[in-house]
Amino acid sequence: MDDQLKDRIEARRHELLSKYNDLKADTRRDASSARDAMKKKLDELEDYLKEGWDKISDATRNKLDKWLEK
Repeated sequence: MDDQLKDRIEARRHELLSKYNDLKADTRRDASSARDAMKKKLDELEDYLKEGWDKISDATRNKLDKWLEK
């Protein structure tokens, strides 16, 4: 497993979760849209990692790299 990839993913996940939690208190329409987009991105990540870090395939590793680029 690539520890560097895991570290980058975890850092990005924490960043998104922090922003998502900040937006939960914001009732503006644009905040709602941003919150929904972040939730979708976080859900996508969870789907990629559902098997756990130890069972990540090369295809999933490539998807995670692309997830980081978005």
